[in-house]
Amino acid sequence: MITIREVKTKSDLRKFARFPVKLYKKCPLYVPSFYSDEMSVMDPSKNFSLPSCEVRCFLAERDGKVVGRVAGIIQKKRNALAGTKNIRFSRFDFVDDAEVAQKLLDAVAAFGKERGMDTIHGPWGFNDQDREGMLTEGFDKRATYATNYNFPYYAKHVQALGFEPESEWVEYNFTIPEAVDARIKTIANYVEKKLELTEIAGSAPMKELIAKYGHAALAMVNEAYSCLDEYVPLEGKEMDNVLDQFATIINPRYFSFLVDKTGTPVGMGVIIPSIAEPLIKGRGRMTPLTILRLLRAIKKPRELEMALVAVRPDYQKKGVNSLMMARISSHIIEDKIRSVESNPELVTNLAVQTQWTSFEREIIKRRKTFVKKID
Repeated sequence: MITIREVKTKSDLRKFARFPVKLYKKCPLYVPSFYSDEMSVMDPSKNFSLPSCEVRCFLAERDGKVVGRVAGIIQKKRNALAGTKNIRFSRFDFVDDAEVAQKLLDAVAAFGKERGMDTIHGPWGFNDQDREGMLTEGFDKRATYATNYNFPYYAKHVQALGFEPESEWVEYNFTIPEAVDARIKTIANYVEKKLELTEIAGSAPMKELIAKYGHAALAMVNEAYSCLDEYVPLEGKEMDNVLDQFATIINPRYFSFLVDKTGTPVGMGVIIPSIAEPLIKGRGRMTPLTILRLLRAIKKPRELEMALVAVRPDYQKKGVNSLMMARISSHIIEDKIRSVESNPELVTNLAVQTQWTSFEREIIKRRKTFVKKID
């Protein structure tokens, strides 16, 4: 018999945070979240998205053993912007059992109905810096730091419950060329002069750049991404938290930040060292050994992940991406990076899809969210 219990105690929260690590213990393709992040899901002093959200977490148990978990999130800011009454399901993990999946999602739907919501969808996170989407292709590929890995049965059970596909993303693996494409160099030089842009990445220590430009840069990202599915703009302490993470994980060689002649941000490209292996080895816990492995992975990476590429709307379709990619690509080649993987890109985001036409790449993963009306 399956029972559903709302997470109320610290003990319950530990079970909630550790369940996916146990579920995927024998799966080398799963990359855990930081344990501290999962323990902070309902803590307003650490989860800075909570002022605009309501969240409840649930555990599914059989004979006293945890067999599934899920979080229900009402993203009030997004609902207000879009005029919707949606509740998100997030952190959705379960054993291969249709009843477990049903009862977990029913618990989220009941929470939503109690709060006047009419639709349940997911997996979505608190904001777009959170993990989102359910893997539907690419089950033989390792996840990235920023993405969920899940077994193939997840989508099967969700669709059997009447959920329909909603948003879809693709993820690419890029072939590292021997030299930067001459066409990209030519376009980059032309764009830099014509638009009077200045590359400031590497002009000062990262902490100084973040202190001077950080909030303006993320405001530019908000503007660039505002039309994307379910995008939630970063504000206040959420911005500070993201900037703190950037200061820790960004290697300046794989970073581009462009400003116009007034010093206003125009574009930003962030490609981060992969920290998947340190997280796997540490099972998400920040032990001294994990910290050492993280520092090594950041300082001398062999694999990279694309975190974001954003261009201010009035500068889009003007070749600004080529300027950013020319700088970053030259360092990738020089440093003999062996793998560059994109993180999820919406299939409907044609602007980002077309920017890679000069790069040899292949789609290695797909993921989707699913949606259903609440009865």
